[in-house]
Amino acid sequence: MINYFYPMRSLWIMLWVISCVPVQYTDTHTNENTPGPELSDRTYSSQVKSVQLYSLQGPMPVSSLNPPVVRLGQERLMLEFDVLGSGNESLSFRLIHCNHNWVKSALSDLDFLSEFNSFPVNDFAYSIDTPVPYVHYRATMPLVKLPGNYVVVVYRNHNPDNFLLTRRFMVFENRLHFARQSNLVGPGLAAELNQQLNFTLNYARTDIINPQETVNVSIRQNQRWDNMVQHIKPTFVRESQRELEYRFFTSENLFPAGNEFRFFDFRSLINPGINIDRVDRSRQPPLVYLAIDRSRADDRYARYLDLNGQFVIGNLDNTQPNSAQYATVRFTLKSAPLSGDVFLSGAFTNWQLDEPYRMTYHPESGTYQAEVLLKQGWYNYQYVVQGGGLRANALEGNHFETENFYEIFVYYRPFQPPADLLVGYYVLFENNPDR
Repeated sequence: MINYFYPMRSLWIMLWVISCVPVQYTDTHTNENTPGPELSDRTYSSQVKSVQLYSLQGPMPVSSLNPPVVRLGQERLMLEFDVLGSGNESLSFRLIHCNHNWVKSALSDLDFLSEFNSFPVNDFAYSIDTPVPYVHYRATMPLVKLPGNYVVVVYRNHNPDNFLLTRRFMVFENRLHFARQSNLVGPGLAAELNQQLNFTLNYARTDIINPQETVNVSIRQNQRWDNMVQHIKPTFVRESQRELEYRFFTSENLFPAGNEFRFFDFRSLINPGINIDRVDRSRQPPLVYLAIDRSRADDRYARYLDLNGQFVIGNLDNTQPNSAQYATVRFTLKSAPLSGDVFLSGAFTNWQLDEPYRMTYHPESGTYQAEVLLKQGWYNYQYVVQGGGLRANALEGNHFETENFYEIFVYYRPFQPPADLLVGYYVLFENNPDR
């Protein structure tokens, strides 16, 4: 009699061994022909994941949620990111000073740094028992001598042209007095869908020459770069009172209030959290199915506390450092086909409508779907529509009651140094009852 047990046993052992082999990811992006890094939030390698740059001291309850904005000479920034794979690389970073419009300034490195502009990334740790191996890197940003806009460029093998990622940050020195005024949106549809910021700046404590030309204001909502309003000039200049007034009578500087962000919690792959439908742990990496989403365009506003589009890394399955796993997260949106393209958007996409975050329509199920490799944590996201004559938030809705976080940046261009300095930074929590 033929014994089938031993062949089947051997096959089972082989499958078990194969399933335990860590998933290896190779770099599918290269920047060999790129003249230089973009002065924006970008990654230039498919191996780079979970990038966060944040202030160690800030207004948020969790430090990694703080915007990358620090006070001159007093506060520090932390940069964290992963590189998929099991091998440690020789990484360094440098800083680039930019003007208010994020174009490289004419300053030399010695104008804003007291040391050589090349810093090694020596703080790293290997992941522990993760199907997708990675190396976690940390770096503290050096103190600079001038307030303004900066870009950190991380690069490989001591070669500044072999860059991995870029991240923007700001250093400020408050030299003006900020006062908010009442909004003048008025009744009607604009008031129901938008939020407006009116304010005054008093510059009695600093010398500002020709403020109509030398002062520029930028406003950012929820740390987003995709809808940032720049080059704002004062509506009125009162030289005798040394006051600049920003009061907008048209809708061109209104911010669409939007809606609270969607969210999901997969800090645990064993006991998945809210808005997780199921987890297929037989796959490597695991496949996380989110609950099916639908358009919220016609829904009434519902208040809940979100992260304003950010994400927090966390692992409830294992308390060891660097044991958080990467998993493939499947987003599913139930919708009729739209005339425009649908993208995922949030801090984890760098607020960029890039190809990895474009959703594909599946007519057999009547859904848009996309899969993204993400590290365990709590994530915020929204669906953004591009083109087709549709509004960007056509799937999310727009409500003036939405809680939003605003940052106001005030830049001044003196005669010396010949660059824009960040002389004012102010934060506003719109519709937040706890602020």
